[in-house]
Amino acid sequence: MTVYIRTPYGRFPRYRFAERFPGNWDMQESEVFFPVDVKEVDDEFIISAMLPGLKPEDVEIQISNENVSLKGEFKNEIDEKSTYILQERPSGKFCRTVTLPDVLNASKAEAKMENGILTLSIPKAEEAKPKTIKVTSK
Repeated sequence: MTVYIRTPYGRFPRYRFAERFPGNWDMQESEVFFPVDVKEVDDEFIISAMLPGLKPEDVEIQISNENVSLKGEFKNEIDEKSTYILQERPSGKFCRTVTLPDVLNASKAEAKMENGILTLSIPKAEEAKPKTIKVTSK
């Protein structure tokens, strides 16, 4: 199963010698994408992201209103002395922004990383929670 998806033609197997590719192929690296699950449970949102090989300090999380951004970089050391036949492990910077349907309470957000899975719990802001109003008669 392939975990990382790149934009079309942005991720060919990288070879040491670029002359192996026709001149009209774009060899520029594209941004790394990773799978994310988002679910709403009661008064909070839970975001799970697959980030294998990264440490918690390698991931930056920003929450603003209803947007959540995950940033970081997959570092893949290339051995310049070797000639690669195929190189598919992801490398490069990533930034993924998810827009949620309600305003978030960033001060009460919690994040943990276990076995390459980042789990982020973000409660809804008080103004986003539904309120019940009693109707009275005169």
